[in-house]
Amino acid sequence: MFLDIATIKLESGRGGDGCVSTRREKFVDRGGPDGGNGGRGGAVWFEASDELSTLLDFRYKRNYKAAAGMAGSGRKKTGPDGEDIILRVPCGTSIHNTEDNAPLGDLLENGDRVLLAVGGKGGKGNWEFRNPRNQTPMKATEGKPGQQLEIRLELKLIADIGLVGEPNAGKSTLLSVITAARPKVADYPFTTLVPNLGIVDLGDFTSCTIADIPGLIEGAAEGKGLGHEFLRHVERTRALLLLVDPTYESPKRALDVLREELIRHGKRLAELPFAVVVTKQDVLPEDRNAEVMAEARQWCKDHGGIETILISSVARSGIEPLRHLVKRLYTYQYGAESQE
Repeated sequence: MFLDIATIKLESGRGGDGCVSTRREKFVDRGGPDGGNGGRGGAVWFEASDELSTLLDFRYKRNYKAAAGMAGSGRKKTGPDGEDIILRVPCGTSIHNTEDNAPLGDLLENGDRVLLAVGGKGGKGNWEFRNPRNQTPMKATEGKPGQQLEIRLELKLIADIGLVGEPNAGKSTLLSVITAARPKVADYPFTTLVPNLGIVDLGDFTSCTIADIPGLIEGAAEGKGLGHEFLRHVERTRALLLLVDPTYESPKRALDVLREELIRHGKRLAELPFAVVVTKQDVLPEDRNAEVMAEARQWCKDHGGIETILISSVARSGIEPLRHLVKRLYTYQYGAESQE
């Protein structure tokens, strides 16, 4: 099961109490305070791991509490610190405070760490309170409580190119053809229920990662369909491939819907470099090829796209030109190229 959002509660450990103790030893004529400080409470850390691909573990356990620090003791002994908690999440996980939606961390690379809850400070023993006027203080302080917070984890897949299109536009089929990924492929809408990743070989020892998300439909911003819920997975991409099924309706209509939903999700997605891919050439009547491509090219040019291409994933037609297009998008620098 794929899970890309989770809400959990964290609590760092309470600090240990300080100790009240006096030194009493045989043959020592003068004693005095020797109570040690309490140990610091355990902290809560998050660490990115490339061995994980989902937030599923946080579905079954939603409360995490670090160990408390131990109390101090005589002979000025500081209590042991509480053990930290290190929670592992997939690379690409962002963390937000549920109270005000403030960002708390963004873990992109394997091994990245962020401290979410600091352990409570240990209390002071009576050794700390000695002074010339009160050489034998008999007081100590309690440890400070740990931090409590509720956070939201969001997994955003780290991909170079994102595939965006309406349901049944051929995204999963294309992903299965140009990569080794094996997403579910069928002849009905909303076949893709979770995002899929694949790696495409671009030649010259170069490769890039492509993400396929559930199809977008008009009104996705209001909660219709599935695609808008998963658009976060293409937020980190360098560029987009807008896939169009020419057998349903005019390319312009389909592309207008896609662009509108991208804009509603976030301005950055609408500003990413993109290319238009008209799919299903094998079922498109030959007399419509020129009309469809002219309409798609004009839309692409009007909106600042890189290129428009016609392919058939089933017939393997146009796949090599598409690889070259993906390579151009992968190496694209803002302002370096423009639609001709």
